[in-house]
Amino acid sequence: MVSTGLPQGAVPKLERPGPLRDRVYEALLELITTRALGPGRHLVESELAGHLGVSRQPVREALQRLSTEGWVDLRPAQGAFVHEPTEEEADQLLTVRTLLEAEAARLAAAHADSPGIAVLEELCAEGESAVAAEDVDRAVALNAAFHAKVMELAGNTVLAELAAQVDRRIRWSYTPVARQRGAQSWAEHRELITAIADHDEQRATHLMREHTEHTRRSYHEHDAG
Repeated sequence: MVSTGLPQGAVPKLERPGPLRDRVYEALLELITTRALGPGRHLVESELAGHLGVSRQPVREALQRLSTEGWVDLRPAQGAFVHEPTEEEADQLLTVRTLLEAEAARLAAAHADSPGIAVLEELCAEGESAVAAEDVDRAVALNAAFHAKVMELAGNTVLAELAAQVDRRIRWSYTPVARQRGAQSWAEHRELITAIADHDEQRATHLMREHTEHTRRSYHEHDAG
């Protein structure tokens, strides 16, 4: 239960602008996606309100919204619990990610310029350093930044908006296999950068599809373990 406490420094500060319920929602979503509140965790309104320094009402509203979006399960007579992602959900999520990111890779190969490619190379170098240092949280964050940059280079705003909707869930699900994928994932990123720099749309699409398939296999292996 939440009464056991949250990791020191885990509770984000609530920014003043905007409706309180929205700020509480963002704070709780951050705690869930960073796994400060792990899958299956019992969420007690009064205790969450105490941690965040607010009344129970905005917490209740935030939990309802998180339930609608699939982050929280509301169980009759039991309360709210952080959702536990299933293998099927991970598969569906990665299927959507493959479709979006394969197209983004193709468009990036068609449109990327030298400064954009340089950013990808810098992110890749930082990601490799994070893996070498066994800094899983940083590696996960840099992985998200790398994929976001590919989306940006694609130059399709609608595609980027759709990808952003699954980004947080990808990061949430990816964390347990980040150490396992580690170095291999960044080696695949390097190949992708080469294809984009060469403006090879077909190869970039193929590499991104392979990349997401390797991640899918890691999910299966993690669950089996």
